Amino acid sequence: MQAVKVHLRKLRKTDVKPMAQLANNKKIWDNVRDAFGHPYTEKNAQEFFEHQAQSDTEVVFVIDYEGEFCGLCGLIRQKDIYRKSAEIGYWVGEPYWGQGLATKAISLLVSHAFEQLGLVRVYAGVFEYNLGSMRVLEKNGFLREGISKKAIFKNGEFWDEYRYGLVKA
Repeated sequence: MQAVKVHLRKLRKTDVKPMAQLANNKKIWDNVRDAFGHPYTEKNAQEFFEHQAQSDTEVVFVIDYEGEFCGLCGLIRQKDIYRKSAEIGYWVGEPYWGQGLATKAISLLVSHAFEQLGLVRVYAGVFEYNLGSMRVLEKNGFLREGISKKAIFKNGEFWDEYRYGLVKA
C-alpha cells in the first residue's frame, strides 16, 4: 500500500479561492457548525483567513495533498484549567473523500498538538450521522467518551453529539 502524500502547512492568501470553491458544498456544511456558512463564498474564506492571522487560541493548517489545497484542520486551544487540551476540527473537499486524507491529516495534527504544543488531550464532537468522521478519529486512536443527547440543532432537527477524545500516551 502506498503512503498517502499529505502534509499540513500554514494558510496562505492564495488559499482563499480554492477554500471557497471546496467549502461551498452543502454536504460539508451539513457536518460543521452553522458559523461555517452556506453558501460559502470567497468573502467568507477571506474573513476566515483574516481571523486566523489574529487568533491566539486557534491553530489552523491547510491539508495539502500533492501540492493541492484539499481542506483544513485545526486546534482550538482551551483556557484556564483546560489549557492542556484542544478541540480539533477538520473538513476535506468532496473530490478528496475516501482517499485517507483526513485520517492522515488528523494523525499529523495530533502529533503537532502533543509534540509541538505540549498538549495532553485532544477531543472532537461529531454529529451522530457523520460516520466517516467517527472512523477517521477511531483510526487515529480516539475513543468515544460519550454521547450528548439532542445536543445539536442542525437543519431544523435535533441530533446527538458523539464526543471523542485522545490522551497523550
